[in-house]
Amino acid sequence: MNYENHDNIAKDKIIMIMAGLMVGLLVAAFDYSIIGTAMPKITSSLQGMEYYSWPFTSYMLTSTIAIILFGRLSDIYGRKPILLIGIIIFVINSVLCGFSSNMFQLILFRGLQGIGGGILLSLPFIVVGEIFSPRKRAKYMGILGSVFGLADVLGPILGGLITDNLGWRGVFFVNIPVGIVAVTMILYSLPNFKLPDAKKVIDYEGIITFILTLSSLVLAITLAGDLDTYPLTVVVGVFLFSGFMLILFILAEKRAKEPVLPLRLFKNPIYNVSSIESFLAAALMFSGVIYVPLFAQDVLGMSATNSGLIMIPMSLSLTLASILTGQIISWTGKYKKLAIVEFIITGIGVVLLSTMNKNTPYYLLIVYSTVLGIGSGMAYNIFNIAVQNAFTLREIGIVTASMRFFRNIGTIIFLPLFGYIMNLTLTKSANINIGHTQALVLSIQNIFLTAIVLAFIGLVVSFLLKELPLDENKSTKS
Repeated sequence: MNYENHDNIAKDKIIMIMAGLMVGLLVAAFDYSIIGTAMPKITSSLQGMEYYSWPFTSYMLTSTIAIILFGRLSDIYGRKPILLIGIIIFVINSVLCGFSSNMFQLILFRGLQGIGGGILLSLPFIVVGEIFSPRKRAKYMGILGSVFGLADVLGPILGGLITDNLGWRGVFFVNIPVGIVAVTMILYSLPNFKLPDAKKVIDYEGIITFILTLSSLVLAITLAGDLDTYPLTVVVGVFLFSGFMLILFILAEKRAKEPVLPLRLFKNPIYNVSSIESFLAAALMFSGVIYVPLFAQDVLGMSATNSGLIMIPMSLSLTLASILTGQIISWTGKYKKLAIVEFIITGIGVVLLSTMNKNTPYYLLIVYSTVLGIGSGMAYNIFNIAVQNAFTLREIGIVTASMRFFRNIGTIIFLPLFGYIMNLTLTKSANINIGHTQALVLSIQNIFLTAIVLAFIGLVVSFLLKELPLDENKSTKS
């Protein structure tokens, strides 16, 4: 199958289509950066500090599930209507979050909002994969990926300004005008791509076991972070249940006519390597996004606003690296060496960050986090391009959604793990009478030492990535 027809459609409205996709993606991308700034005031207002992480967890869980499920549904019903549904779900539940009167309502509505967020985080990349040839799509993937950098730059600043001047509910209501713009642009610019031969068969057994597998895994990881409250037997039991559901899911997918996650994908070595690398890249990026501001505030004594400002260079480097990587892949038709370089740069970044102490000057914090940002930005495109090029146009939807899925899984697993490392270090430090500031320094250093191990694993695995030529005009034959 070639891309000639898609290119002809795209040329007439290419700017409008890309703008619409970017605004749609921006709606969800803002969520990651803007909500974090407001959460301290949200938990204070709703009196739910003990549930601080649950709004994040519920959103991450449902968005991760939605990435795979709605990627499959978009094969059947078309990308455009599913993308519009995603925006509408996201905006409606943003409003409901803004009107929440207690933490349980917020957790519920954040979970529902995550369904829309999952759609918005995957569908734009699928559409770009369908519009452009393998060689050309790298450039536009880079442009699309830059939205995350823009959101990371503006999100903390807007979050702080809105929270301080309009109250925390404003960070949810701000999604309304952005969502309206996104719906309008996509409605009038985007053709409705869908697979002409897709069977309208829903894999209900696969969907149910998939949801139960992931939900119980996230619950187990969350409970494991507080063993003082939840007995170890309960945590182990939930983990075992997740494993049992995983077995049932695999059996269901083997039987399904149209599986929600085709197991045949895992027979492709490029898919397997790219999945592992996406998983690790997300964990490495969030080690910096979360713990550099914490270090700046609680160790160096910076204000929340200033700690957000020092993250701007990292976000800008992430954005520029995403765009530049796409341009290089489009120009050279190669991606393997960039994957290797990406993990080398990311590794250097976390090595530098692991050396931080209470005497580290601000400018070095900016330099170290910027290095990590360059590596993280490169990862946005490389593995999407690799898997899209390794499969037929018919499978672009599921393989593209899979890469976002594995990025989310990396976040789900490693954020609680990083938190556990921090709490364990703080507890041990308290037992030997180490001051709180020094204990916090040791905790963050241990987190980045763990990140060094992850970066090394990613570097080793990157050498296993097989490189297929990126054709200028054609995809892999269907």
